[in-house]
Amino acid sequence: MKYLRTRGHNFSFLSFSILLLLLFRGSLEALVRLSLQDDRYSHILLIPILSTWLVYIQRRAVFSAVRYCATKSVPILVAGIALFYLSQKSLSTLNSNDRLSVVTLAVVLAWIAGFLFCYGARAFRAALFPLLFLLLMIPVPTVALDNIVLALQKGSAVMTYALFRLWGIPVFWQHLKFLLPGVEIEIAEECSGIRSSMALFITSLLAGYVFLQSNWRKVVFSLFTVPIVVLKNALRIVTISCLGVYVDPGFLHGNLHRYGGIPFSLISLAILVPFLLVLQNGERSHDEPPGPTDGARQVALPPNSPILSPRFD
Repeated sequence: MKYLRTRGHNFSFLSFSILLLLLFRGSLEALVRLSLQDDRYSHILLIPILSTWLVYIQRRAVFSAVRYCATKSVPILVAGIALFYLSQKSLSTLNSNDRLSVVTLAVVLAWIAGFLFCYGARAFRAALFPLLFLLLMIPVPTVALDNIVLALQKGSAVMTYALFRLWGIPVFWQHLKFLLPGVEIEIAEECSGIRSSMALFITSLLAGYVFLQSNWRKVVFSLFTVPIVVLKNALRIVTISCLGVYVDPGFLHGNLHRYGGIPFSLISLAILVPFLLVLQNGERSHDEPPGPTDGARQVALPPNSPILSPRFD
């Protein structure tokens, strides 16, 4: 009986999703093209897949008591419709990317409203993170993205100069340019690491959600990706520059320069994983019951389970 009731809600939500796809077909196709053509937005197509996966692994908690809920879903749906209307009328002067950002937000709000309507407030609360995770589908507005890229460039330049000095390499630094013996290096927008930064940030959000419980630890872990990305960019720039100056100039334009992001991203993960372990161990230490009051301290070892054990409600 419970299965049949859930199946009816699933059918309603599937029908609503298909209707959204038909109504916003043009905008969603533009979003797919943007993701495939611009590396800065290449993560967009992964977001709905990951969100669906997060709901699936918590399906027992999410769909334990489903019911229709119109009163709380209507305001969210109205907000989505209003945003879509503004994007077509009042915000028509925006460039295509920024207008697409507004439309995508409208679609996400409408989809969240459909989920709330079809499954109810209890399911909505249980699936809150996967639903909010869909906001990462929204293309970052042009002005904000330009500022983020510039900040990454400047941060990478500072860290690059520090590494050059640390390793005793003679260098002259001016803004985003470095003058090395026989070669000039510039940190261009393509070298800002915006793509790897977004990938690492998304990874940190997922890892924090799965492996951590306290919200402040999740925030700290996600924010920790910023200095890690800057360090990774600087290590890549310094390594390729040194190889190009002292080994072979071909390194400056070779495969390591074009496709070297993955090896250096592994360095980022090698730093993040131990930090995640530290945060999780801190949670376990905090959750340990107090010892006996007679002064003889006893240490209770946790059961045999991997350190990075996921925690779900």
